[in-house]
Amino acid sequence: MTNSEIAKILNEMAVLYEMEGVLFKPRAYEKAALGVESLAQEVKEIYKEGGEKALLEIPGVGKGIAFHIKQLLEKGNFDEYEKLKKKIPVNISELTAVEGVGPRMVKTLWQKLRIRNLADLEKAAKAGKIRKLEHFGDKSEQKILKGIEFLKKSGGRAVLGFILPEIRTLEKMIQSFPEVEKAVVAGSVRRSKETIGDIDILVTSSKPEIVMERFLGLLFIAHVYAHGKTKTAVKLKNGLDADLRVVPKESFGAALNYFTGSKDHNVALRQIAIKKGWKLNEYGLFRSADSRGQDADSRGNGLRGSAEILVAGKTEEELYKALGLSYIEPEMRENTGEIEAALRHAQGKLVIHARSDLGRARVGPLLPDLIKYGDLKGDMQVQTDWTDGENSIEEMAKAAMEAGLQYIVITDHTRSLAMTGGSDEKKLLKQMAYIDKLNSKQIPNSKFKILKGAEVNIGKNGELDIKDEVLAKLDVVGAAVHSHFNLSRQEQTKRIIRAMENTNVDIIFHLTGRLINKREPIELDIDEIIAAAKRTGTILEVNAYPNRADIKDEYIRKCVRAGVKMSIDSDAHSIQHFKMLEFGIAQARRGWAERKDIINGWSLEKMLKFLK
Repeated sequence: MTNSEIAKILNEMAVLYEMEGVLFKPRAYEKAALGVESLAQEVKEIYKEGGEKALLEIPGVGKGIAFHIKQLLEKGNFDEYEKLKKKIPVNISELTAVEGVGPRMVKTLWQKLRIRNLADLEKAAKAGKIRKLEHFGDKSEQKILKGIEFLKKSGGRAVLGFILPEIRTLEKMIQSFPEVEKAVVAGSVRRSKETIGDIDILVTSSKPEIVMERFLGLLFIAHVYAHGKTKTAVKLKNGLDADLRVVPKESFGAALNYFTGSKDHNVALRQIAIKKGWKLNEYGLFRSADSRGQDADSRGNGLRGSAEILVAGKTEEELYKALGLSYIEPEMRENTGEIEAALRHAQGKLVIHARSDLGRARVGPLLPDLIKYGDLKGDMQVQTDWTDGENSIEEMAKAAMEAGLQYIVITDHTRSLAMTGGSDEKKLLKQMAYIDKLNSKQIPNSKFKILKGAEVNIGKNGELDIKDEVLAKLDVVGAAVHSHFNLSRQEQTKRIIRAMENTNVDIIFHLTGRLINKREPIELDIDEIIAAAKRTGTILEVNAYPNRADIKDEYIRKCVRAGVKMSIDSDAHSIQHFKMLEFGIAQARRGWAERKDIINGWSLEKMLKFLK
């Protein structure tokens, strides 16, 4: 059983217990599910190495849940889960994927209308049955229908950050086959897209048939669509389709480029090749042999015509170079100007483009020096057990140091989010004093710094829920929208700008409030927001938590052009969540951001000087 399968069952247990009105257990199972989801190692490997005792090292997993995980690994279920599922036989993951549909609603829908799954829910909503239920009404029914439509639009794509640990485990398993020389996951995974629909894995091997047989023996596989000597297509247990291809060594770079995509990027590359009189495909870049006959570098292996000469194909770098381009990082390959930039870069030309942040034209190469994985020095949004986080301030600080960071900002929620135990002014002042004590006494010999902050709630009209005189005492103030998601575009824009104009607000957290595959972003005039951020000196956050990825890459690029600075934050609620920073960096790279654009890529001193 894979991590995603285990986490799904633990999440279902949380919902089932909440339906039953059981106290404490729902949160315990929810925490355990989060712990499993964030693991870089497969749970079955942890159990194999250290038994049931080792399972207790997983964040959020206590003795009872460790025993249940053991049963899942050994026999695929456990008694409590089976009993609850028989009592309420509904597809929990389908129903709760709809925004606004929570455990209690699922229970009511089952008891009153016998709704088991998404199809039942849609049918009942369209028939007007839900509005007739007590405490529901027309608005609830319309919201459910809107949520179902949004789910359909997502096309069943998986959030990359949640599925990537499993994909990397699969990649390592294939790399470990004795016959495999090289194995790489390509496609939208390699381009670090927010969501993925399938997986492409490329391999070099002199024994492709044995590789295919070993692949089919992996426990990840649920169904085999097709099986050949050099290609096998399967469905994985996590629901994704995967293709494994064995390609020739001399074609690996071309194949990697082709199967990484994007389609539009590949089409543009082929056009450059055609203009040179060449041909580009997944086997390589070719030109016709000259009149003197076959070139010594030509290889007739049946994949191309015998009169074609291989120009490049072994590596991506030589492929781009042969086309007259500088190497383009995978995250940028969307045909949104990166090819023209790479051409100018390779030619050593400088271009002039307007930069409003300088008030004058700026000269520089268009191909950016993207922020690198590992460049971040701090994390500007970290929650603790003072509100809805799982760990103490000390534990979060220790985990951040182990992750290679030099500072974190503690940004627990404020009073408006009552369900999180949000801080009022008194509680916030108490936390500030505690952080000061930690910095002075508990880690005095460390260069690591804990900064005082808060995630302040932005009200309907842009007002904040903490008094300015208390906000002024914080090192960093973040502000965010957590309610009133359905206001008009004009109202939402005005609301955010009013918060930005507060001289204490340094950062707007998760600007659009979207939850990928779950909730639509709020409607905003993004150009007006960016202009206001520039005018007020407000930072816009790139929230790294995988199902947020907020702001999206298109907006990041607008910020880069406007000179609006950003932060990349994990939105950590657990010691495991600092790993999520990787996905924020990927998002920033897709938006062409450089280290100079990201304030927590800077030293503590430089970052603090830049804030309001």
